[in-house]
Amino acid sequence: MSEQEQSTAEQPEGDAGTDVSAGSGLESLVAENPEEVARFLERLGLVNDLLDTAELATSAMDDRMVQELTGTATNLGAAADGMATEDLAKLGESTGENAAELADAIEGMAKLQRSGTLDDLLALGDAVALGTAAMDDEMVMKLTATGSKLGELADTAADDDVARSLEAMLEALGEASDEEPTAVGAFGLLGAMRDPEVKQGMGFLVAVARALGRKRRR
Repeated sequence: MSEQEQSTAEQPEGDAGTDVSAGSGLESLVAENPEEVARFLERLGLVNDLLDTAELATSAMDDRMVQELTGTATNLGAAADGMATEDLAKLGESTGENAAELADAIEGMAKLQRSGTLDDLLALGDAVALGTAAMDDEMVMKLTATGSKLGELADTAADDDVARSLEAMLEALGEASDEEPTAVGAFGLLGAMRDPEVKQGMGFLVAVARALGRKRRR
């Protein structure tokens, strides 16, 4: 037998030896780490089951389901594009900058909700809205006219001369109320008219009465 034929004949014996050595090494590994090998096989089984389930679900989908899923994905993409605006970006930035204030506001709303105050406020708002809706044109016109008159009265009261006169009258009332006034008869009144301050006050009252009469004639 030639050397080449002898080498060829001995080759399977080497492969067999390698297989036996590998098998012995695997058995030794299993024997040394039985728990780890068991967990590995268990996880491998779960992965196979998951892949089988996914393959089954994919196979069960018909064309209509595929089209619906495709349409949903398209709508989600369009919604995401629509939300990617400058205004929303500014809103997100502002929310981040005022996170503490927003948290306090939300906590306050939660307290109102827990105490029932929020429901009362909502009910009050509904009542006001109902009352506003129930008002007819005549009521609106009357309220508008009343508001205009109040505005005119406020403008008159804001005049410098009127403000000074009202202030003087209020101060005089305060001073007169500090002490109990004494009863004054006709002679007492005539005697008081000699007082310059009484004369000044009476002159003011006469001027007010004259102006009031003039306004009433208009």
